[in-house]
Amino acid sequence: MSSDHDTCHCGHDHGPRHIYIYSPSSAVRDKAAFRRGVKRLQALGHEVEIDPDALATHTRFAGDDATRLAAIHRAAASGADVALISRGGYGLTRILPGIDYAAVARAIDGGMRFVGISDFTAFQCAVLARTGAITWAGPALGADFGVPGTPDDIMEACFDDLLVGHGEGAGWRMPKDRRAAMADAPAWELDIAGARLWGGNLAVLTSLVGTPYLPQVPGGILFVEDVNEHPYRIERMLTQLLHAGVLAQQKAVLLGQFTNYKLAPHDKGYKLQTVVDWLRSQISAPVLTHLPYGHVETKVLLPVGAQVDLSVSGRDALLYWGH
Repeated sequence: MSSDHDTCHCGHDHGPRHIYIYSPSSAVRDKAAFRRGVKRLQALGHEVEIDPDALATHTRFAGDDATRLAAIHRAAASGADVALISRGGYGLTRILPGIDYAAVARAIDGGMRFVGISDFTAFQCAVLARTGAITWAGPALGADFGVPGTPDDIMEACFDDLLVGHGEGAGWRMPKDRRAAMADAPAWELDIAGARLWGGNLAVLTSLVGTPYLPQVPGGILFVEDVNEHPYRIERMLTQLLHAGVLAQQKAVLLGQFTNYKLAPHDKGYKLQTVVDWLRSQISAPVLTHLPYGHVETKVLLPVGAQVDLSVSGRDALLYWGH
């Protein structure tokens, strides 16, 4: 773990928690990772409850739409401390109209934390748009806790902080060379107070534009990440958010990790940094890179919908919500 990624800022008080595992999106294909993830959470001392349809399959989905809706509602009714998705994939956008948002909001009011990533962005955005309730962008069971060997220690520490209610923020370092190269270097001294944090997977977020499930967050801080998307496709999605007026409303845009794509010879120098530079030319809000969140082992947990402060000094950025 390089010093260029820092982590959760927290206190520690370990104790067993009740974690509910369910599958609202794609079918679990890696059963071994699922089992390893459950064992890992149990080894950490937690009570793990597995939804009866967590391993269901209907074409590419973890059960048909009604089955997955029922799983979400069972999770909300479970009384668990955390409702954790088994995996992302695809499947939530098609069932957003059927979710009982009042029941989800009641569960959150009662202390439940809904945690997930990737396709789960659809659920998180919809919950925020419909109820204003806070959910958590973070790990999934299989990909994060179910890895062979030991899960990432920073991801695990951030998850632990969430469980014990001590997570206060996330810090990271941006790359060395960019500040010197930036014409607007003074923008790297930043203090933004009380802005609503929101975002998630860029492709899923973009798919919600024009629907009642995209939150309206004027003066917000938007974070995005993605996987398997070439930089031109990332730019195309950002362009949609730009033309839809979403980006102009933000106080800052945080770019997480964009992974698992392949540049082509005909890109001729066009790369992810090209997209970052283009985005900075399009909006006046600061665009910060290297947020440790995305389809990567080392990820922080981020409260979607929470009021946060963002401070940047030189290469060091800190998101803070532990007021």
